Amino acid sequence: MSDELWVPPEVLVTVDLVILTLRKTDLQVLLVERGVEPYRGARALPGGFLNNAGEGIAEAAVRELREEADLDGAQLHLEQLGTYGDPGRDPRGRVISVAYLAIAPELPEPVAGTDAAGAGWEPIEEILSGRLNLAFDHLQIVTDGVERARGKLEHSALATAFCDATFSIAELQHVYEAVWGVELDPRNFYRKVQKVPGFIESAGGERKATNGRPARLFKAGPTAVLHPPLVRPDTTTEGQ
Repeated sequence: MSDELWVPPEVLVTVDLVILTLRKTDLQVLLVERGVEPYRGARALPGGFLNNAGEGIAEAAVRELREEADLDGAQLHLEQLGTYGDPGRDPRGRVISVAYLAIAPELPEPVAGTDAAGAGWEPIEEILSGRLNLAFDHLQIVTDGVERARGKLEHSALATAFCDATFSIAELQHVYEAVWGVELDPRNFYRKVQKVPGFIESAGGERKATNGRPARLFKAGPTAVLHPPLVRPDTTTEGQ
């Protein structure tokens, strides 16, 4: 056995935020323009290093939400997405990132944080298609965040996190269409939603729809797990 004293490697920890919202007809993610090196001028997810050695990971995520996007973590859906630690992911050294997925309805235009030159919403399709390049491994993190949201829409009540406190069935359907990237038949969707006990419940009242007919209003129900699930359509076999 070697008598040399083992020294643990120096590792830095950051949090990165995949903040998703629906704006107009698109699923969009918040990106910042980096104002410092590395990747100065490139687009990236909001986030940053732990503030101090005593700051918890979840605490840091809530702080970054407030500093980078002026959002209250208690007022939106927030969950840990994953940990990213490939040795070459950051040219500054060994940096491990704990990513979080945040979801809220119709978020406003952001204000850039302290180390960002700018901030703005971008359609998810611009990123997943490769038309918009991101710094670090943030493309992978965004891809994982979107796929997490898509999968959870099938089995959980996550879709209501994209909606206001009250919403119509058509607005809920639009969430599924925007996140899944598909078109759904309204009658079939309504039937499937009504089959899931406790998914949504009547909020009372109506809202005038674009076609002039009033739409009933609903709110999130007590059920967190959908049974039966709302299965995502398989688009891989289209045209075969």
